[in-house]
Parts: sequence; C-alpha cells; structure tokens
Amino acid sequence: MTRIGDDSSFFPRDFAGYGPHPPDPHWPNGARVALSFVLNYEEGGENTVLNGDAGSEIYLHEVPGGQPLLGARNRTVESQFDYGARAGVWRVLRLFAQRDLRFTVYGVGRALELNPAAARAFVDAGHEVASHGWRWIDYHGMPEAKEREEIARCVEVIERLCGKSPVGWYTGRISPNTRRLVAAHGGFLYQSDAYDDDLPHYVDVAGKPELIIPYTLDNNDMKFAVPPGFGDPDGFERHLRDALEQLREEGGRMMSVGLHCRIVGRPGRARALSRFLDHVRSCPDVWVATREEIARHWWATHPPR
Repeated sequence: MTRIGDDSSFFPRDFAGYGPHPPDPHWPNGARVALSFVLNYEEGGENTVLNGDAGSEIYLHEVPGGQPLLGARNRTVESQFDYGARAGVWRVLRLFAQRDLRFTVYGVGRALELNPAAARAFVDAGHEVASHGWRWIDYHGMPEAKEREEIARCVEVIERLCGKSPVGWYTGRISPNTRRLVAAHGGFLYQSDAYDDDLPHYVDVAGKPELIIPYTLDNNDMKFAVPPGFGDPDGFERHLRDALEQLREEGGRMMSVGLHCRIVGRPGRARALSRFLDHVRSCPDVWVATREEIARHWWATHPPR
C-alpha cells in the first residue's frame, strides 16, 4: 500500500490487490460469475436551480457538456431527466420482471423523494435500494459537516420510503471524506465507490474493516453520453456479452452492469438490454444477485482477517 499526497487527504492506494491468485469466492451453486445489475435512480436530484443550485446540469444526458445555464432552468435538460422518471424506470422494471431478475438501485435521496411511487415499486419487485447520496452532484469540495448531514438525510428518506434502511452506499463523485463519513454513520454492509477489482475486498477505515464491492464505468450505459462511448445499442450489448464471457471463462469473478433510467430506458437501448438479459438467463453458471446478497455472502465466506 502506497501513500500519495498529503495526510490531510490521505486515501490509500493498493497496487497489489489479490495479485495473480485471487481467492475462490465460492459463489452459491458453483457459479463462475456473480453478476450485479445496478439501476441508478437520479432523476430530480441533478443540478437545477429548483434544488437551489447555481445552474443547470451538464452531465449524462443526450447532449452532454457545454456550459450550464446560471441562475436559470434548462428545461430541455430537465425534460430529458424527467423521461427517466416518467417512462424509463417503468420500462426497465418490466424487462427485469419478465425475466425474474433482481437488481440494486443506487437511489439518490432527493430523486426518490420526488417520486415515491418508484421507490415503492423497487421494493415491491424485490430489488435492493442502496444510497446514492442525497443529491446527484459532485461532493468533492463539500464541507465535511454538510456531507455528514446529507448522508444521514439520504438514509432517512430511503428508510421512510422503502421501509428498510439501506445497507449499501455509492456516491459516485466522492469527497476525500466520503468513505470515512459513511463508515462512521454505520449500518452499511458495503461501499461501492471503487473501480479497482473484479472481486470484493476489505479496506481499513478508522481501524475497522470496510467491505468494498467495486463498481464499473465501462459496463455502463453512461458511455452513451460520454466520449469515447457506445455509438449504438449493438456496441453496448456486445461489450456486456464480451465482458461476461471473459469472466465466465476465467471463473471466480464478479461483474457489475451500470444502468440509468433516462439512458437505457429509451426504447432502442432497452432492446439491447433485453437481448443481454436473455443471454444472461441462458447462462447456468451466472449468479444474478443484488449487491446486498453479494456482500452478505462475502462477509460470511471471506470474513476480514
């Protein structure tokens, strides 16, 4: 483990990991791959003056980039986010229900608060609702006290709307304090603000082990909205298939797939997702699991030393 940077922002980097001989995860029923689908529910939690922000959102929509409108609403951008809440989320829910598959929701607290029907639908369908921060914004420069307050606020909203306190956390655009603050809040089985491995692993946070279940930015429909990314739905499907087949061949791995209601919820991309889900259903050695299920398996099977 190597220290890079000053101690005030110390965040350990481990370049060794499991090395050439990762542990056998002993996935249930001898599965070769644990596959975690994640649906990011963010609509309404993005930058907008309606949430008290300085300007409009410029990230992860159909025409990303450019300059935000300062002090004013960008109704074109807001409408694209609204699609995810009005139509996209229900389409994704139907696709998974038709195949009896479960996913983890990364739920932005403010977004769920604005659409409690979606929050209830996730629970009723048996999906896990994890925390994705109170707002879908960059937390890097947020004062520590405010971030601590927003962590608690997000947990409270999810518990109230879903009837269960979240056991997983993913911010996305973290601050130097996020991992420590989430651990200090307590009640979580795992954090996912990492992209560093194909298997869960533990890190030391304030002298205690914290389980990290890495996430992905490549097996992710966000690549439709950032360059270089997927130019068409077939490329998205092929990338997911290739990733899954590579990991099945290696065995003893985990794979994450990141989805967004406003992106993959569009009909053409949803069709590609449908084909991939059908392929997954044809693979007897793939365990489709929520991140909570993976975390509970890892704590039980590979407890921290």
